[in-house]
Amino acid sequence: MRLNAVVGFSNMLTTLWQRERPAAVLVGWDTLTVPTYRHESYSAYQSGRVFDDSLLEQLEILPGLVGAMGFAAAKAPGYEADDFLAAAARAWDGAVLVATSDRDAFQLVSDRVTILQPAKGVSEINRIGPAEVRERYGVEPEQVPDLIALRGDPSDKLPGARGIGPKKAAELLRQYGTLEAALADGRFETEAEDLRLFRRIATMDASAPLPPLEDQTPQWAEASSFADSLGLGALAGRLAALG
Repeated sequence: MRLNAVVGFSNMLTTLWQRERPAAVLVGWDTLTVPTYRHESYSAYQSGRVFDDSLLEQLEILPGLVGAMGFAAAKAPGYEADDFLAAAARAWDGAVLVATSDRDAFQLVSDRVTILQPAKGVSEINRIGPAEVRERYGVEPEQVPDLIALRGDPSDKLPGARGIGPKKAAELLRQYGTLEAALADGRFETEAEDLRLFRRIATMDASAPLPPLEDQTPQWAEASSFADSLGLGALAGRLAALG
C-alpha cells in the first residue's frame, strides 16, 4: 500500500510545528464509519462523498503516528474533527491556533483564537482573526453558523434559505444580529425549522470529548521509529533530524 497521505500529513504537521512551536498539539479526526447527529437529522448532509480504500486505511494509521510524535489525537464515534477543534479551543487556557482549510471554523475566531488557513499546502498560511472574518463574510465570527444556515453550504449539501446568497445573508445578520431574531420577526416562516436545523449542523460541538490537554514535549525518536516500521525510511529520517 502506498502511504502518500501519511507522508503528506506528517510533512504538513511537522512544518507547522517548526513554524509555530506550540506548547501543545491536538489533531481531530472524523469517524467515517459512524454517522453523527448531523447525518441522522439531515439525510442529505455530505451525501455523495466517496473515499478511496487506500485513503481510509491510511486515516486509520495517522492517529498512531500523531501519538508517537507526543501529540494528542481526538477521535470518537458521532463527532467530526471540527468538533474536537472547537472543544480544544474552548478548553485551552491561552492563545490557540487552529490549522484548517474549512471555513466553517471561522466561527471559532476570537481575540484568543486564530485560524491558520493553508493557501498553498503549508508554504503560504493565511492568519484569520476577527477582522479577516468581518472582511471576508461581513459578519462577526459568532454569526458564522447563522450565515451558513441562511446562505447554504454546497460542500455539506445544505441548501440555505430560498433566494438568499452570501451578501443578502450577511445583510440580514447585520440587521437582525441572529437567525433566531430574523425568524422571530416573521422572516422565512415556512423554512424556519429547516434553517434552525442547518444552523445546528453548521455549529461545531464544543462538548466533544478530549484527551488531557497539557504542555507537550515532541517525541521525534519515537515518531521516527513508527515511520520506519511502516517502511517510510525517508520520513523516519526527517523526523529523527527534528530531535
